[in-house]
Amino acid sequence: MDGVAQPDPDLLIEFDDVLVRRGGNVLVGPVTWKVELDERWVVLGPNGAGKTSLLRIAAAETFPTSGTASVLAERFGHTDLSELRPRIGMSSSALANRVPYDEKVSDLVVSAGYGVLGRWREQYDAIDTERATEMLESLGAEHLAGRTYGTLSEGERKRVLIARALMTDPELLLLDEPAAGLDLGGREELVARLATLAADPDAPATVLITHHVEEIPPGFTHAMLLKEGQVVSQGLIDDVITAENLSTAFSQSITLDRVDGRYFARRTREPGRHRVQV
Repeated sequence: MDGVAQPDPDLLIEFDDVLVRRGGNVLVGPVTWKVELDERWVVLGPNGAGKTSLLRIAAAETFPTSGTASVLAERFGHTDLSELRPRIGMSSSALANRVPYDEKVSDLVVSAGYGVLGRWREQYDAIDTERATEMLESLGAEHLAGRTYGTLSEGERKRVLIARALMTDPELLLLDEPAAGLDLGGREELVARLATLAADPDAPATVLITHHVEEIPPGFTHAMLLKEGQVVSQGLIDDVITAENLSTAFSQSITLDRVDGRYFARRTREPGRHRVQV
């Protein structure tokens, strides 16, 4: 269109001064953000920072209040978002809460092709069932195919939902707090699976939301830190995930360590405070 800048076809997410306001309150923004084809992003921040609001726009679930947003080179306001969503893989707690407990795992994954939850009368080809099996295998969950969703552990559910998100071979993968609620073993299993996915050159560009640096898989390339809807820092992950930036985002003094490509954070002990001996 004349006089209107067109989306960059090399950018999977292109936000320019995107802002979300609800009930007179700004939830997030303004945010300018660009995600390219081979990037793996983590969006990090405390509760209420605006992470999920930002991800819902990237998932083509909602429009920003102001600013311009393009996803997969489609400008919001100039495209049908319902046609855009099948090109995006999404795993979130909101989706998890909608899955019928009696849904068979293999059906849950394969039904992503129709964008439905709860398989009914849809017909699937052999190539679809083979693809579902491959996606479960990629997450180490192929042994769960015959189980029902309600019998799975929290960690197993997370892996199955990510397999479902990958079922349609999406161009963009969005993961909203995939490790939330997991115990230590479940978290470490999931982080290892996501690290393998991040290292796969054929895997889609990925955006992962979390509260905790310990949940960032090795191989993620970029990060954005949010606080009260504002960007504290964004860019290459090693430049963004620093003790100084984390201290700003979480409003307390943070010490950061990095071991074998993983980040570990803790609150700095206040001067004059001593550990209690037990």
